[in-house]
Order: sequence, then structure tokens, then C-alpha cells
Amino acid sequence: MSSTAYHHGSLAVQQRLGVQDAAAHIAPSIRPGIRQVAAAFLELQPMLVLGAAAPDGRVWASLLTGAPGFARATDPHTISVAAVPRPDDPLAEALTTGTPVGTLALDPRTRRRMRLNGTVRPGARGLLIEAEQVFANCPKYLQRRELYAPGPAGPGAAAHRGDALTEAQLAAVRAADTFFVATVGPDGADASHRGGNPGFVHAGNPRELLWRDYPGNAMFLTLGNLETDDRAGLLFLDWETGTTLQLSGRAETVYRSGERFVRFRVDSVVETPAASPLRWSAPEYSPANPTTP
Repeated sequence: MSSTAYHHGSLAVQQRLGVQDAAAHIAPSIRPGIRQVAAAFLELQPMLVLGAAAPDGRVWASLLTGAPGFARATDPHTISVAAVPRPDDPLAEALTTGTPVGTLALDPRTRRRMRLNGTVRPGARGLLIEAEQVFANCPKYLQRRELYAPGPAGPGAAAHRGDALTEAQLAAVRAADTFFVATVGPDGADASHRGGNPGFVHAGNPRELLWRDYPGNAMFLTLGNLETDDRAGLLFLDWETGTTLQLSGRAETVYRSGERFVRFRVDSVVETPAASPLRWSAPEYSPANPTTP
């Protein structure tokens, strides 16, 4: 596979930053099929992040959980997920046959992660995802955590909705060391990870967030999607309580003094207490995290 693994948005960002050769070198790691090592990794995971556009056009990132094996490869091009979004999740009505979806399997215990992008359809266990792009990411900016309470999700509390962040939600964002970002583009949907030391996400007001885009693998799939479509969804997880904070809005890349930042405008907020049954330890921060956000 050559640099045609990337659409014109990613290629534009790669060219602007002068990393075309590095991106072309890593392009063959993006595969259409699920290799055995990827299938084995997936089957060990108790959670999966999904990114997609809802029927109203807003893009969201959602969390699915289950006992290890709830997400597994049934053949080299299909994964079966024995879970669906909660009825009050913004993506509950979105995952119909043919919907583009990005998925991210991330294991804080080992600092490993895998992305699988494709299309979804209902299945006997919950969801079936047809893989179009499968690839691993490096462990940069991924905090190590131990899992305390794996298990199936319970009913949980009702979701709280709004169009701006509350003071408590702003405090949670400022204290976060991890979030997940969903974007859409010409090739479909994508779900990715962002991490850093607490404070790496600047929450200056209830309607706007800003974070520095740290150096990565030179693919620029997220920023490439934003070049073509500014819709985005963010997912913040309280690792100790299982509360999820989902944000949908618009994002743009800002290039400033040799660095790049992403500015996110909040349009919609969904907070769900104890949405996840998983409980994780305090983090061991990644040695790759910059000391200043």
C-alpha cells in the first residue's frame, strides 16, 4: 500500500508539515484485513471506543464495554461486538447498516492500541463491523492503568444533556489526562486517542476547548479529516467512577509558532454517570508526555 492510503486532507497536512516521506513509509501498516495478532489483542479488551455521525449530522465518540471477548474477529474482515450504545447515547440510533464507523481498542494496562475503521450493521450479538482499515498505533501519550472491576454494564443513571459545559464539567476536562476524538472524512469515520499530563486540554470557557497536537506517527488522520469536515466528537472518561462526558461540535487546526493546536467549539454535551462498569487505577503517566501542555 502506498501513500494512497491517505485521502487529500491528510496529504495536505503531511505536505504542510514536510512529513510526506515518513507518512508514505508507514502507509503499508494500514491494512484492509485483521491479522491474527490484531484479533488476539482485540479479544482481550473490555472496552471499545466508537466514532460516527448521528442522524442529525453531529459526530460523537461513544464507549462500549463488556467482558473480554465481547469484541472479537469472526473472520479477517469482520468483528462482532456483543454490545450496543445505551438507549440514551447519542449514537444509539446511528449505527444502522452501512454507517461509517471508526473504532479504537485501547489497553491502558499494556499501553497498546489498535484502530479499525469501516462500516457497521446490526448483528445477532449486537454489532458487526466490516473492516476497511486496520492498524496499530505507538504507545506515545498513553497512560498506564490497572483494571480493578471488569464486567458487563448495568443500567446506570440517566444522561444529562446541555449545549455548554458546566463548571464541574470544565473542571473534569482540565483534570483529564486522556480523551478520545471522533472525526469523519472522505474515507469514512475515525476514532483516535489523545493523552498528556493533566492540563493538556485548555478549557477557557464553557463553549471552547484547546489542545496542542503533539508529534505522532505522521499519518495525520484526525487532522486530515478536519481539513475536509470540521465536525468532531470528544469522549472524556472518569476512570475511577465510569462517568462519561461526550461532546459534539466543530474543530479546526491552528498553526502557531512552529506548533499546531486544535480548537474545539462545543455544540452539545452529554454526561452519563457510571456509564461504564470498569474501574481503573490512578495513572502512571507516559514518559512521552510533554512537561508543559
